[in-house]
Amino acid sequence: MRTVTTLADTVRTDIGASLAATDAELARRYPGDPGTRQPVHTVYVPADAFTARTVRDWGDAALAALDTHAPDADALGAVLGLPAGLAAEVHDRVRAKLRREPVEDLRIDFEDGYGPRPDAEEDAAAIAAARTVTETLSGPVGPAGSAAPPYIGIRMKCLEAAVRDRGIRTLDLFLTGLLDGGGLPAGLVLTLPKVTFPAQVAAMVRLCEEFERAARLPAGRITFEIQIETTQSVLGPDGAATVPRLIEAAAGRATGLHYGTFDYSAACGISAAHQSPDHPAADHAKAVMQVAAAGTGVRLSDGSTNVLPVGSTERVHDGWRLHYGLVRRSLARAYYQGWDMHPAHLPTRYAATYAFYREGLDAAAARLAAYVAKAGGDVLDEPATARALSGFLRRGLDCGALDPAEVTGRTGLSRAELDGLAGR
Repeated sequence: MRTVTTLADTVRTDIGASLAATDAELARRYPGDPGTRQPVHTVYVPADAFTARTVRDWGDAALAALDTHAPDADALGAVLGLPAGLAAEVHDRVRAKLRREPVEDLRIDFEDGYGPRPDAEEDAAAIAAARTVTETLSGPVGPAGSAAPPYIGIRMKCLEAAVRDRGIRTLDLFLTGLLDGGGLPAGLVLTLPKVTFPAQVAAMVRLCEEFERAARLPAGRITFEIQIETTQSVLGPDGAATVPRLIEAAAGRATGLHYGTFDYSAACGISAAHQSPDHPAADHAKAVMQVAAAGTGVRLSDGSTNVLPVGSTERVHDGWRLHYGLVRRSLARAYYQGWDMHPAHLPTRYAATYAFYREGLDAAAARLAAYVAKAGGDVLDEPATARALSGFLRRGLDCGALDPAEVTGRTGLSRAELDGLAGR
């Protein structure tokens, strides 16, 4: 059959040429998710408290809390409202995780958790932190796992005038110490706090560029997270959303946006009793972050609760139920990472995360298998939903909630095929 069209070929060619710059801009601004593992949490430890034992100490303390207050699956299920079968799966996986890899992302804190110190003291702490990171990363992996988490770095002081020089010096000392110890680790993460204007992010970019140039590192090697904890970082003085401007100012170096629960809440005038990740003001800020970061490859992290599950078993259970509910709420809203402030938060961080992925495994796998087989079913999924389904399974695999064999058995897909469906 002869096909007949009306438009001349030159029209298509001209349209393509006119949109070439737009195509390039879309590719630059919205490259999509990087496809690498995202940790489920970040643990902040004051710089003067960080040692080679920190990760293992947190794991041991978390296991002790679990053994004391929920020693078996039935006890954990009763606290968190999990059915027996799911409780058994979750309890076993949480215990294994706390033994093997209790902390996925560790931030050595030189900011609020550390506070102002004499320069000589902070210099020494920055040098010691770099040395300890190097030693733990190069150490052997024993039966209890590695002493170093997959992701580690520092939160420096911000770039406001009062602490700017101190923050820059600490960053320089830490990075220089890592280089002297053998190089920057693959899982290096830096956090820039209390950002208010894009110019501060641009200044951080300049610091990264200058360090790379002086140290003869590849351009773009150093990246950083931006903490969203001021009202100005969400809404600018002109009434426009600031978050997209912060991402743009980072010039491709921003890897994450971390919501700061308590600084942001206080800035909004919220009383201390109501400062929480589920406050409406927090939801608004995170919704702006989510839309601004969508498609950019910049990932989101929720904040934390300051209610610690410590004391009597009754108080620990109350704290666990609160934390579990907040983590599940975040996961449902696509904030796949959060902060943990105490070792006793780890059992419910992993319990909530593992229950989320295990509860969704069968449905997600069945829908993805039907999509691939073009078998139809009671839900009509499109390519965008297939990307979401494969992303769900990939995140479950990365954190240890799911095993490769059970995902492949249910979907018929390998990890490489899941990556392909996710657009990686």
